[in-house]
Amino acid sequence: MKIIVPMAGRGSRLRPHTLTVPKPLIPIAGKPIVQRLVEDIAKVAGETIEEVAFIIGDFGAEVEASLLKIAEKLGAKGSIYHQLEPLGTAHSIKCAEASMTGNIVIAYADTLFRADFTLDTNSDGVIWVKKVEDPSAFGVVKLDDYGFITDFVEKPQTFVSDLAIIGIYYFNSGEKLMDEINHIMTNDIKVSGEYQLTTALENLRQKGAKFSLGKVDDWMDCGNKNATVETNSKILEYEKVEMSKFTATAHIENSLIIPPCFIGENVKITNSKIGPGVSVGNNTVILNSNIENSLIQENTKINHGNLSNSMIGNSAQYFGVSREISLGDFSVLDFLNKD
Repeated sequence: MKIIVPMAGRGSRLRPHTLTVPKPLIPIAGKPIVQRLVEDIAKVAGETIEEVAFIIGDFGAEVEASLLKIAEKLGAKGSIYHQLEPLGTAHSIKCAEASMTGNIVIAYADTLFRADFTLDTNSDGVIWVKKVEDPSAFGVVKLDDYGFITDFVEKPQTFVSDLAIIGIYYFNSGEKLMDEINHIMTNDIKVSGEYQLTTALENLRQKGAKFSLGKVDDWMDCGNKNATVETNSKILEYEKVEMSKFTATAHIENSLIIPPCFIGENVKITNSKIGPGVSVGNNTVILNSNIENSLIQENTKINHGNLSNSMIGNSAQYFGVSREISLGDFSVLDFLNKD
């Protein structure tokens, strides 16, 4: 099996954090989002992962090397493809055409999930969906009485269904999907100015392909700061047994750690209360602070912080007062120094 991961988006809703780090590489409970995504799929797919193909923007050589290492850790070949124009979900997959062979999982690196990953061998594919309150922002599906999909509709403006596609798909033939994507692109078939994967899926369905539904227990968004902090807390809760243990190099003095928390390498915490729902990245220093339900990245310093529902980037400094904040990499916010 191959995993195809489109992740070329700019992540504008998560700024300022995505100004310096691509959104899929932002750590959640100590691991980048995209690493968690592919590891979760590999864990539950029940098949050997032979290749992981990443479809990225112009993220640079360092990012590409880190992605290839993620595939290597799974014992899989890593491949890098580039999508330099935002022409839609079908176009992003077209960029990885050379890897679109055999049975594949396509997983967009925007969300993490807990799901029943049973692959229905009687269908041509499995589409994972979740009920949502406002389906107008999603691609949605309609079902027949037997649970097979009868329609794919992209961002309906009038109610069609509340079953939103979460961005995880299984196909028993990558070649058939690519044939349909090539068809819609050759014939310039667009929805809202873009080539949409739902168009290719609907065309395949009309030609007789059977798609069944995948059950999602939890769909965790990483689209903006609040959603990312909430997802971090959820992942810590799911993995609380292993995450509650601190690394051997952490130095914790006169402090209370309330699990579940993730504490990285060489972290120093003094005179503070941390948790629940807090991740602290490597080499970060926290003094005289009270922090809960927050995501703190690497090489950062916090003093007299009273933080909740906050996200602080890499190599940042925060000195100050009670606050919910989103502070990007290399930023300094100092309420202690009045000069």
